Amino acid sequence: MRITGLLLVLTYHFFKNLLPGGFIGVDIFFTFSGYLITALMVDEFNRQGNFDLIGFYRRRFYRIVPPLVLSILLVIPFTYLVSRDYVTNIGKQITAALGFTTNFYEIATGGSYETNFIPHLFVHTWSLAIEMHYYIIWGLCALLIARLVKHSYQKNQKTKRRALMLFKRSLFLLSGIFFIASLSAMIIGSLHLKEFSPVYFSTLTHCFPFFLGSCLGILVGIRQISTRFMASVRTWTTPIAIFILGLCFTALIGLSLTLQFDQRSTYFYGFLVASILASIMIYAARILHEKTPTIAEPKVITFLADTSYSVYLFHWPFFVIFSHVVNLYWAVILTLVLSLAFSALSYYFLEPLIAGKTDQFHATWVRWSLKKHLLQTAIVVILIALTGVTSYTAYAAPTMTSLETKLWTSGLYQDIDQINDAHQAVLAAVEAKQKAEAARKKQLAAKTAAEKAKAEEERILSMIPQGVSIIGDSVTLGTRQYLGAHVPESTIDAAGNRTMDLAYKVMMDQQKKHTLRQYVVIAIGTNALNDWQAQTDKVIHSLEKGHHLILMTPHDGSATAAYNSEKLAVYERTLPKRYPWITIADWNTVAKAHPEAFKGSDGTHFGGNAQGDALFAKCINDALAIAKKQPFKK
Repeated sequence: MRITGLLLVLTYHFFKNLLPGGFIGVDIFFTFSGYLITALMVDEFNRQGNFDLIGFYRRRFYRIVPPLVLSILLVIPFTYLVSRDYVTNIGKQITAALGFTTNFYEIATGGSYETNFIPHLFVHTWSLAIEMHYYIIWGLCALLIARLVKHSYQKNQKTKRRALMLFKRSLFLLSGIFFIASLSAMIIGSLHLKEFSPVYFSTLTHCFPFFLGSCLGILVGIRQISTRFMASVRTWTTPIAIFILGLCFTALIGLSLTLQFDQRSTYFYGFLVASILASIMIYAARILHEKTPTIAEPKVITFLADTSYSVYLFHWPFFVIFSHVVNLYWAVILTLVLSLAFSALSYYFLEPLIAGKTDQFHATWVRWSLKKHLLQTAIVVILIALTGVTSYTAYAAPTMTSLETKLWTSGLYQDIDQINDAHQAVLAAVEAKQKAEAARKKQLAAKTAAEKAKAEEERILSMIPQGVSIIGDSVTLGTRQYLGAHVPESTIDAAGNRTMDLAYKVMMDQQKKHTLRQYVVIAIGTNALNDWQAQTDKVIHSLEKGHHLILMTPHDGSATAAYNSEKLAVYERTLPKRYPWITIADWNTVAKAHPEAFKGSDGTHFGGNAQGDALFAKCINDALAIAKKQPFKK
């Protein structure tokens, strides 16, 4: 199960376009963890008639914290291979990871695998945060139930078997309540969201797979096996168990191929279906295990299962770093090799050493060292050195990426320009009113229908200032100064995370104030929402007569044909055939032909790249040259 989950997550991160829904691998992890932890709780209560909370937390600490700390210490030195942008606010990221609050940190900072300019190196520890929250809460619940059950049956002189039954039923009931509450919270929470990261990252909305696994752990167990499950073991044949495993695995692959992070259906039922399929796989695997007690698990499978947690910790930051140093395939190879090597070091050596255990591998290392204390001293020195590098990196890390700084600076210049433009807008409104009055008098004096129509057209045009109004998102904001200098007679209003509906509001506000110029450039769509077509049509129909609309097709470096931004680009290219007063500035095509303009960026923004600035401005100017040969809206 852990290998299946890891396979989906790795494929999603390495080749997102190939497996866009591979993020459900995390839900497989969650379901399996819920099953395993709860089944072990039942086994412990069956053995001891109680639950040792401190022992439970100690075991979780030794399993979770050492690999996490090691991954952070080993990853940070590799960040010196890339720009300082990749360690922006790294101290806060590390603090969130070690404090098991990454999920809430990402919600607070607007983080996501899908949307960040520069991916956070430890964003993937959001799942570890939810897992730790589950352990803390579920451990307390198990302790409370165990004590209530123990007290009750000491008082009433009931048997150990009855006590175990009550313990299991109480856990099952509580698991069911938590499962329904969390799943309902995710569904309700996603109803009115357009960006789903808050419900994806939140413990409250995304912990339900754990509790589904908990229910399964009570029904199936590990050592303490229920009679109903044993009945299934007798009923099922080995081929049936293998067939069910294969069928569920295939269904999970199919689900990974169809789900999208930004689709509401993913949150309505996608994660639930993935968790149910994972539960069925666990059930079938347990039956297969009982059917084949003499067949040993292949060593490679055992190795991958043992190291899966550490591989998960290492793979994401390594991939982010290497993918910006070498090509994709070499980045994948380097990531896998280093992740497996460091994970083996962590699982077979570091974790036993910290926990005070001596397995065969650890004992061999000790024998190879001249003296045990020399080995320990060497480890301490290396860890101190790595801690020093990590501390310095966190201290010297920038608080904003170069792109964020560029956008912030552009935003300040825009605010200043808008203040200066306010006075000009007042003068322009007075002048437009005078021109409109003169045109109205000319219209009244007209005698023929043709003269009246021409006078009406002149009246409309007289109220519209000449030049270009550019309305854009963060891509436009990043190149604002360059555009202002290279697109004549232009005003620019751009903002980060701007969607088509927000651009519509800007356009309508300028239209109302008579500051919207003759040529209107809408450079929006990177943040396209599900209702992108309706919003675009709204812009088209609401633009007043006398304007010419230029739609700039959006470009998202990570987008596939299934992305809304790509669908919008395709749709926009069809519009000039229907509306002669619409021209296309095909930035989507231009950007794809010049990937070098996005070197070192997220593949969507190029702010600060001179080639990107020039290409973007040229795309608009070329469209303007075409538009000036076309009519205005009538």
